[in-house]
Amino acid sequence: MMNLDFLVIEGNIGAGKTTFAKMLGEEYDAKLILERFAENPFLPKFYKDPDKYSFPLELSFLADRYGQLKRELTERDLFHQNTVADYYFMKSLIFAQNTLAQDEYNLYRNFFDIIYERLPKPDLFVYLHLSEEQLLVNIRKRGRDYEQSIDADYLKKIREGYFTFFTQQNDFPVLIVDTSAIDFVAYSAHYRLIRDLITKPIDWTGIRREILLPEN
Repeated sequence: MMNLDFLVIEGNIGAGKTTFAKMLGEEYDAKLILERFAENPFLPKFYKDPDKYSFPLELSFLADRYGQLKRELTERDLFHQNTVADYYFMKSLIFAQNTLAQDEYNLYRNFFDIIYERLPKPDLFVYLHLSEEQLLVNIRKRGRDYEQSIDADYLKKIREGYFTFFTQQNDFPVLIVDTSAIDFVAYSAHYRLIRDLITKPIDWTGIRREILLPEN
């Protein structure tokens, strides 16, 4: 990954982004930045009462994500040449679009725009795509209590938010990988297939492309 100093692995809820980021980070001895969502005290409350807790939830995520990324990306690491993260800051905006009332979102967007410009941009943003039905299977399988109320409509809105953002932004290249027909956890060959798409020595500057992986 010599040409990717800062790589982001993203995806919808249940897409396996954290698992893949860990696998890639371990293989390349990269510095890992993992989202600390489990530490957010508003998350379980939000899933039970979204109207009441959506604004404090999104503000707390905004502050925590900025603080973590700013610290991790600006501090020099003498032991790791590359950095792999399982989220990026624009995730905050995508989720806020689907949880906040319009007046709250307008205020939130003002904060987001100011902060976003201060953060380093990734050399490549990889989005792992799965259908809503497959995402729900993964969510049920991992068994987090506060996620069990998530439905397909909510996941669809999140996915549409990501794809809309991809068409509108020009700050970094985006690689969309459809993983519907593969299992990179169970089969090492599937993991290597995605890894090779990401790490092959090409210049990603100014490129936005979608890769549909073949059935295996």
